[in-house]
Parts: sequence; structure tokens; C-alpha cells
Amino acid sequence: MHNMQINVVIEQVIILFLVLLVGFFARKRNIISEGMTGKLSDLLLQVTQPLLIITSFDFDLSTEMLLNALLIIVISVFIHLFSMLLVKFLYRRYEEKVRSVLKFISIFSNSGFMGFPVLYSIFGSRGVFYGALYVIPYNVFALYYGMRIFSGKKDENAVKKVLTHPIILSVAVGMLLFLLRIQLPRPVFEAAALTGSITSPLSMLIIGALLAEVPLRDIFKGRELYLGSAMRLVVMPLLVYGLLSLLPLPKEVMQICVIITAMPAAVNTAIMAEKYGGDALLASRFISITTIFSILTIPLILILLS
Repeated sequence: MHNMQINVVIEQVIILFLVLLVGFFARKRNIISEGMTGKLSDLLLQVTQPLLIITSFDFDLSTEMLLNALLIIVISVFIHLFSMLLVKFLYRRYEEKVRSVLKFISIFSNSGFMGFPVLYSIFGSRGVFYGALYVIPYNVFALYYGMRIFSGKKDENAVKKVLTHPIILSVAVGMLLFLLRIQLPRPVFEAAALTGSITSPLSMLIIGALLAEVPLRDIFKGRELYLGSAMRLVVMPLLVYGLLSLLPLPKEVMQICVIITAMPAAVNTAIMAEKYGGDALLASRFISITTIFSILTIPLILILLS
């Protein structure tokens, strides 16, 4: 990634942040009303993001891309298992509710909502193609791990939930089209691509609206917030960068994995905590503060990658 590209990416991160501000003010003015963020998230997760993923598989089949795709999945499994092992030994001095949020945000980044827009701005649809494969293990681990640490129980339907997850289904459809070289009729493909293209602005509007619901004076309170944010935005991507540098990987594969790891706390931290009896407010504050700080840290990680 040379200087020209870095400038473009920094510009893209600023653009995404400005769209986030639009969402913030739209929620403050009640244009995006209270129940709307949930509905918009459903639209994103079940319609626009799956279509973005399916249309990102529109490539000529090449051995190189297939090998890279497999590599990304293997690396994703490794990164998540390594992170889970690492957080086992951290945060011992915090009480259970705080510790579980800290663990979750350290392992899981905001790969879909924010990772895909950033990857798309750097690598185009190829970035989304690889990103979609990276989040297959991510979704499996997030569901199992989230349920376990927030509720202390295992979910009987976890496997079914993973297999019917919109991202997993859309990757399966995209992969089928890719491997069987099926080309969608032009109008169908264009309509799907156009709908998928609103994923980036929509995701930032949602994050902005969610930020607006946390009182500003509360966002920055508490030392654990700074420790968790440093872990999520700086320590984890640097560790992943260090480990992957030791391997003979294609440059693009390494960059994509590090960029996804450098994203802020996953939005589903709050959803998981809310659903399984964790501290949803603390999770929301982590999502807010890491999103704000990531405007500075993402460009720095990108400069390091160059």
C-alpha cells in the first residue's frame, strides 16, 4: 500500500466518519426514531450486506483466489482461537460482568458494519469477497463464545443459528455462483449490486444513531474503557501483524486480516450482552469509544501495513 493509496483510505475513513455523524444527528433530531436502528440493522444484515457479499463473488475463477480464500479462512480460525486463549489470562481483576464484555470486544471486531466498507474502499469487491470468508469462523465463534460468557450456558440451537446466519447463507450462494461459473442476468446482478452498495452508508448511519443513544458524558468514564480500547484497536492488530509477518503469506491476504482485526468493537457485543444477561450499557460505551478512536488508529495501522 503506497502513499497515494493510504491518502485515499484515510479520506475514506473520514468519509465514513462523516456519514456516522449524519446518523448521530438524525437520531438526536429523532429523524431516526427509537425503534428504527433495530429495523435498519435487520435491513443491513438480511438484505443489503448479503447482496453486497453475493455480488462480490463476481470474478473469473482462478486458482490463486481459491487458495487465498482457503488461507483467509484458516488464518481467521487461528486468529480467533489465539485471541480466546490470550483473553483467558487478562482482565482477572475485573468483576464477571465487566470481564465478559472486555473479553468479547478484545476478540471480535466490527468486521461487517465497518470492516466491509473499509475493505471495499481499499480493495474493491475483492476485499469484500475475502472479508466475507474471514467472517465465517468469526460468526461461528462469536455465537458460541458470546452465549457462553454472557449467560454462562450453552445454546442448544447454536449450530442452527450459525448455519442460517445471513452472512453464511450469502457466502454459500456467492461461492456456488463463483465455483459453477453461473452468471446472473445483467438486470438482476445490477439491481443486487446497487442494493448491496448502500451497505457502507447504512452501516455508518446505524452506528451514528447508536452512538447518539449513549450520553456523551458517560462514554469516556472508567479506566477499563481505555484498557479495552487499546487492546481492541492497537494491541490485537499489532499482535496479528507480528504473527502473520512470520509466515510466507501473500501481501493482500495479510493486509486484509490485519485490517479486519484493527476495526472497533463489534456492534453485536451490545446485542449479545442484552440478550444473554450481560452488561449491555458497558458494551454500547465500548462500541462508541472504539468507533471514535478508530478514526485515528485505522489510518495508523494502514501506514504500518504500507
